[in-house]
Amino acid sequence: MLDASRVIMGTYGQAYIDGVWQTHINKLEASVEIEKKELNLVGRDWKVHKNGAKKGSGTMSGYKVTSDMIQRGFSKFDIISKLDDPESFGHERVRLINCMPDKIQLANWSAGEEVQEETPFTFEGYELVDPIVGN
Repeated sequence: MLDASRVIMGTYGQAYIDGVWQTHINKLEASVEIEKKELNLVGRDWKVHKNGAKKGSGTMSGYKVTSDMIQRGFSKFDIISKLDDPESFGHERVRLINCMPDKIQLANWSAGEEVQEETPFTFEGYELVDPIVGN
């Protein structure tokens, strides 16, 4: 039976860009899609699939505190996503390799409101650095 205390909360997530903790980031999403080539083979009544190219994409968002993303421009960087919860079976770190912004937010503000910054990006590989393993 599931021990509810082991469910991981995003509250303890951290994002590092090129090794520097981004304390202002409060949301990070990244996923990989794969192209599947659909094949029709003789003698089979099922279509089969061959793996094709992969595409990594994601979005990070949080509060605007520096001009770092503007200064970086469209240069590539690595992101390490760390998901940690004191009650979980451990922590998970995933390295996103060769991230590059799709767009850079130059201005997005309203009087009396916190300035939020969102950066969609693509990446060219990943590495599961620390997996979470249940007991």
